Amino acid sequence: MNKRINVLLPEETLAILDRVAEKGERSRVIDQALKFYIEKKGRSNLKARLKEGYRTRAEESLDLASEWFDLDEEAWGGKAR
Repeated sequence: MNKRINVLLPEETLAILDRVAEKGERSRVIDQALKFYIEKKGRSNLKARLKEGYRTRAEESLDLASEWFDLDEEAWGGKAR
């Protein structure tokens, strides 16, 4: 089901749209462009969230390794094994 909306576009954008879209196909081209944009934004946001998550996990892993290293040193009295 389609729904009619009013959208204001700069003249330059409309000129590009008219060059790309065949006559009577503006709505389809705009629909595809919006879906592409939304999907790309979603992927970009996901990548940013994953990157931040990896960074957080790496910091936690380093902290944990440091704690274990200190405990290991303490247990062995700093002696080589």
